Amino acid sequence: MVMAGGGSSPTLRGFWKWSIRRSLYIRFKHSQMNVVAAIIARGESVLICQRKPEGPHAGKWEFPGGKVEADEELRAALARELDEELAIKAVIGAEIERYEYTYPGRRPIQLIFFEVTEFEGEPANLIFAQIRWETAKNLPNYDFLDGDIEFVKKLAVS
Repeated sequence: MVMAGGGSSPTLRGFWKWSIRRSLYIRFKHSQMNVVAAIIARGESVLICQRKPEGPHAGKWEFPGGKVEADEELRAALARELDEELAIKAVIGAEIERYEYTYPGRRPIQLIFFEVTEFEGEPANLIFAQIRWETAKNLPNYDFLDGDIEFVKKLAVS
């Protein structure tokens, strides 16, 4: 006699396969890295930063910001990054843009750009090769990180 739901049941085996696949999907989905970036405005210009010649993406330009730590709120992460990178206390404004980008051979990242129009202190270069105020229309002339290029194009025409 075969009982429904027994250890050899095709239904039970199917459930376990589905359950394992689902848990892997959930773990992968939640393991996506969030990266926050600040569009810091001063008049008609925004602050851009160039990475140092050593390290990943050497010499590329980017907006200040960085990785969101586990269980960290997006705006809090960006405020922390701006303090660590530029020694400013920023008021993080509205979210401007959000999209997924995948660098070759890496897992996807979620890029989230926020407006910053208020901050205390003068931005100081604590970790970059250089920082610079530049008008939005001139941003496409810089060698930005691949993940930022589409956003830079949109910003330049807005």
